[in-house]
Amino acid sequence: MTTLPLIGFWKHWGSNEGEVLKLIRIEHFNASTIAETVSLLGKDAGKSKIIAGGTDLVAMIKNRLIAPEVVVNMKTIPGLAQIKDDAEGLKTGALTKIIDIETSPIVRSKYPMLAEAAYSVASPQIRNMGTIGGNLCQDVRCWYYRMPPVTGTTFFCYRKGGKTCPSVVGDNRNEAIIGGKRCFAICPSDMAPVLVALDARLKIVGAEGERVVPVAEFYIIMGNILKPDEIITEIQVPTPEPGTRQRFIKFRIRKTIDFALSSVAAVITVKGGVISRSRIVLGGVAPIPYRATEAEDVLQGKRITETLAETAAKAALSKAKPLSMNRYKVPLTEALVKRAIAS
Repeated sequence: MTTLPLIGFWKHWGSNEGEVLKLIRIEHFNASTIAETVSLLGKDAGKSKIIAGGTDLVAMIKNRLIAPEVVVNMKTIPGLAQIKDDAEGLKTGALTKIIDIETSPIVRSKYPMLAEAAYSVASPQIRNMGTIGGNLCQDVRCWYYRMPPVTGTTFFCYRKGGKTCPSVVGDNRNEAIIGGKRCFAICPSDMAPVLVALDARLKIVGAEGERVVPVAEFYIIMGNILKPDEIITEIQVPTPEPGTRQRFIKFRIRKTIDFALSSVAAVITVKGGVISRSRIVLGGVAPIPYRATEAEDVLQGKRITETLAETAAKAALSKAKPLSMNRYKVPLTEALVKRAIAS
């Protein structure tokens, strides 16, 4: 284990009155094992952060949105960037880069939707640095939450310990239309909806041992279920059944870089000409990857037609409750769901 002291500046959260800049010291540890990482996180619970690709964490520190006292580097741990496929399915380490998932022959041939989602992430530079574990754990992109204090404007929102969500009465063009409670920021991960649709699981290691949880149970409205001393070490994807179709569609303003305004991951298994199983998961519209079970119920036991796809798309958005400026996400997402099913 090696350490490196880093120095930065931090502007305290809270009202703009009486805020001061103070010098802080950040200790940087290069962990050599998973156990060492867990130990370091447990020692400074709540004050430590994991860094892998660093595409999200470094920006948040530079913008003074967070001020960890300890940063633990996982990139120095061997064996966490492998892609393997066996009788049980795909296994990829949490440190596997997005670009490696995008270009992996194994992923492209058996899990094409995962490769499509990886290709849709940000820019080539980000995909060359970012990891799948980091993509799953990245923080929300709500501009009220992300507004750097250096701009002179700080929104003390619910996610920062405040009592309100400014987006409810403010600019909520990008926020949730389904499942928003207290905080309406959406889950920004492109990989998450795909992994939920593929029924994937996460291996999580912490001081209390190891556990495996479905990706569908990993997310909560305010983030994820990781404890302060826990890390993701592996993503496990079961082998799709024969006759299974996979489709991922993402809509954003610019074809590259932007996060999804809406996305759809669809896994549909057809046997004897009819749908025997389906998983339709929406991204960009809820605080968590949203599984549209209403659409799945419509599809069960039916033959795929354009009319059926349209009916299922309407059902997928049946629980939508748009805010004042994001009603456009309803017809947009319906169109994506219809395309994902019918194409």
